[in-house]
Amino acid sequence: METPIISLKDVAISHEDGPLLTHVNLTVKPGEFVYLIGRSGAGKTSLLRTLYADHDIESGEEASVCGYDLMHIKHRHIPMLRRKVGVVFQNFRLLKDRNVHDNLSFVLQATGWKRSEMETQITNTLKAVGIEDKAHASVFQLSEGEQQRVGIARALINNPSLILADEPTGNLDPATSSDIMQLLVNINQQTGTTMLISSHDFMMIDKFQSRMLVCENGSLFDPQQ
Repeated sequence: METPIISLKDVAISHEDGPLLTHVNLTVKPGEFVYLIGRSGAGKTSLLRTLYADHDIESGEEASVCGYDLMHIKHRHIPMLRRKVGVVFQNFRLLKDRNVHDNLSFVLQATGWKRSEMETQITNTLKAVGIEDKAHASVFQLSEGEQQRVGIARALINNPSLILADEPTGNLDPATSSDIMQLLVNINQQTGTTMLISSHDFMMIDKFQSRMLVCENGSLFDPQQ
């Protein structure tokens, strides 16, 4: 039996105001493309942050991501988990004082790549997201769609097993949103990288249909079950 990329059993997630999600059960298999939907404040972002060890788990029976036990993960092992988990943000979170190349080299340096391997990895990753000609462009010179492609490149740069995308089309117009979603679908299909995508963009969800999970009233559920 294939080991799940994500496995949560009876997990509870809280924030400073109290319980946020309770009795969360979630299994995502390698290579799946899954949407996470729900109203603002329903807990989608907190769930994604939990999956890359940026938000504590209140309680649970099991919580594993890419083979790491989130219930007992040591602080020194979190960087190793994050090499296997790429994250794409709605507001891009790029380093504005660096060009595209240097945004990616910063990640590679932080995660221990050899300098001799970095240039090839950056070139291949920029090619994969369709902006190989923008390597030395300033972030300020890029359109919002191009900035999000850099954000996706940053998430891809370590060849992750899992990409978590938090409202990746939230700041984009419909045509650009479609391009970005198509890119994520292509990456999933071509590389087998598992995708969990939080979104309010029902036009895109309808266009690129796949498995869907709903955060609502403190619960996470699959509407097809």
